[in-house]
Amino acid sequence: MRRAAHIDSNQGDIVDALRKAGASVEPKLARIGEGVPDLIVGIRHVTTVFEIKDGSKVPSKRKLTDEEIKWHAAWRGSVYVIESVEQALAVLSSL
Repeated sequence: MRRAAHIDSNQGDIVDALRKAGASVEPKLARIGEGVPDLIVGIRHVTTVFEIKDGSKVPSKRKLTDEEIKWHAAWRGSVYVIESVEQALAVLSSL
């Protein structure tokens, strides 16, 4: 069953920071649902996906959903779970 798209409150700040750092970002993936991560991020000819969780929430509210766990396990590329701008920029600099 498809769940309604949910955008974490920190996603806009993360998208803005990634773009300011020179990355291409597609933030509309949440609309797909079914465990698909929130962002496609590209920099220096490398593409990855980010699942955004709100780091200000209690840990139980930041857990991956069952659909997200299933999607991440099946994905053959890189996927990162990001809770803050700082984490997003750290991943970006490692790519």
